[in-house]
Amino acid sequence: MKNLKYLVLGILFGIILTKSEVISWFRIQEMFRFQSFHMYGIIGSAIVVGLISIQLIKRFHVKTINGEEIRIADKQYNHGTWIGGIIFGLGWALTGACPGPLFALLGSGVAAAAVLILAALAGTWTYSALREKLPQ
Repeated sequence: MKNLKYLVLGILFGIILTKSEVISWFRIQEMFRFQSFHMYGIIGSAIVVGLISIQLIKRFHVKTINGEEIRIADKQYNHGTWIGGIIFGLGWALTGACPGPLFALLGSGVAAAAVLILAALAGTWTYSALREKLPQ
């Protein structure tokens, strides 16, 4: 019962992803072929909401439920950022699926998403094994 709220939020998030067609292979391919604004609009609005949220958290010194101040550390730029971005984008374009909605795809009946989930887990494991040797 303790984690029921997270399950409910996850289900609602999956429904939103499905209804907004963010998990649609066709919508993702349209984006990578520059044929539709749909995905760019969704991604752009998420960036704007994130920017505003972070600024509000910093400006008003928002605290967690436990009363601790939320601290958002500045991140240093490094070459691993753009290299990882290219690898991520290639995987996204080739599979037609971003890691975020993989479980929504599986839940909506796309059995092939199980293979993508396993591939994402293998990629995460590989990164953790090679992390010390990669540019950070």
